[in-house]
Amino acid sequence: MPAAAPTPPTPAAEAPSPEGVPTLAAEAPSPQGSFPAAASGDPAGVLPAPARATRLFTGLLPAGVAVAEFAGEAPYAELAAGLFPAERAAVARAYPARRREFAAVRSCARAAMARLGAPPLPVLPHGEGPTWARNAPRWPEGLTGSMTHCTGYRAAALTRTGPGHPLLSLGIDAEPNAPLPDGVRSLALRPEEERALPALTAGRPDVAWDRVVFSAKESVFKAWYPLTGRWLGFEDCRITLTPGTTTFTAHLRTELPPPFPTTPLRGHWRLHPDPRTPLLATAVTVARPPHP
Repeated sequence: MPAAAPTPPTPAAEAPSPEGVPTLAAEAPSPQGSFPAAASGDPAGVLPAPARATRLFTGLLPAGVAVAEFAGEAPYAELAAGLFPAERAAVARAYPARRREFAAVRSCARAAMARLGAPPLPVLPHGEGPTWARNAPRWPEGLTGSMTHCTGYRAAALTRTGPGHPLLSLGIDAEPNAPLPDGVRSLALRPEEERALPALTAGRPDVAWDRVVFSAKESVFKAWYPLTGRWLGFEDCRITLTPGTTTFTAHLRTELPPPFPTTPLRGHWRLHPDPRTPLLATAVTVARPPHP
């Protein structure tokens, strides 16, 4: 699935989105029906100078997941100082905007590592295959996570993985709270998802529901790819949103290779708590199956 609109879809765990100086927000109380606030903070001081505090992912992820968020803009030279040499080399020929977003989400990833008590480690792209696979992050051993970026905002969410840890993977996505362009909407939404939009809009006209569906599919793809190494198209995922809640269900309509669960995935969404910041976010986790 594509990373974000309005650019034509090119799924990647961190490919360009319709697109900060980072700061980690003090967590606000969780929205009703969602998780307790995930860990946040910048204990290692690895983020650039503070800008706007942001709490976009508050309550969307369970305990044990560290979230670092970045709002605003910073020059690449400042951000690049925190990159490992191999990371700088990976984007040496990229456009300036790509280099900035690459460096910004990695500063967030390093802050999340510190919050988990992990040492700072490089997060390199896979570097092989089609664009959507080549740009996907290769997480250090023992960690899994997801990164997202849209205009003026970047974030990373990480957790420990492996035996004794409850999660296999996770996916996050941030988007502007604005309708999708027609060309993207017709590609991204299934007919049954389109039919559900009028009722959702009647209940919450302040929400760009087509964008929530799009973002949910992005989060699902980011959780899917690290476990399967396979493409997942928009048509392969059906999102069901329940009016009056901030949850969604993802039904995958394709072969599910182990260890991906055969049951639908449950995720969460929210709008930014400050109406002056027109962003929305989605998140999904894949739990380790219980031992038989």
